Amino acid sequence: MTWTMKRCFVTLAILCLWRVQQLAEACSCSPRHPQQVFCNSDVVIRAKVVGKQEVDVGNDVYGDSIKRLKYDIKQIKMFKGPSNAIDAFYTARSSAMCGVSLETDGRKEYLITGMLEADGTMHVTLCGLFEPWDNLTATQKMGLTERYQMGCECRITSCSSIPCMINSPSECLWLDWLMEKTENGRQAKHYACIKRSDNSCAWYRGSAAPKKDFMDIEDP
Repeated sequence: MTWTMKRCFVTLAILCLWRVQQLAEACSCSPRHPQQVFCNSDVVIRAKVVGKQEVDVGNDVYGDSIKRLKYDIKQIKMFKGPSNAIDAFYTARSSAMCGVSLETDGRKEYLITGMLEADGTMHVTLCGLFEPWDNLTATQKMGLTERYQMGCECRITSCSSIPCMINSPSECLWLDWLMEKTENGRQAKHYACIKRSDNSCAWYRGSAAPKKDFMDIEDP
């Protein structure tokens, strides 16, 4: 084998390893009920996006600069978060790295969830929620104001194949993947998992505030 051919094989091997690494690092998010995202997020806001720019946020361990997208926002309402208003959030530059892409003309309102970093900045990923506000159901909007918080001590267990079971009274069984083959099904749109007076948890739907001893999936 000639030196040129050996060099070609080495180059090909490196490219193959690089591609495998890219695939391994591609963004992957497990299905989560909106209430789970709410409870696990540091920040939950309603906002308009008014600008976007690529910024340098530091260097990695090799000394290379780290780039992120900075979205400037106009906060309309904070459902969960710090005492100060949020005027921007950061995200990765591509969806492969869990970065999000939102319209920046300031016309559309979004529900945006994220985590707070050590310096107080908000970071958003594909694994959170960044839905147009008008796409949310009335139940989901109500959940953001108080309903979801009432069940943050509960556990929502997803089921995608039979048999489905829960291991404790503090769990709610989420069946959207099993019944509708989507994570944005009936339970995600219209139900919240709420803790009852006996410390058990159950799905609740309806416009009225739940009683302490409401029945499972109760309509008032």
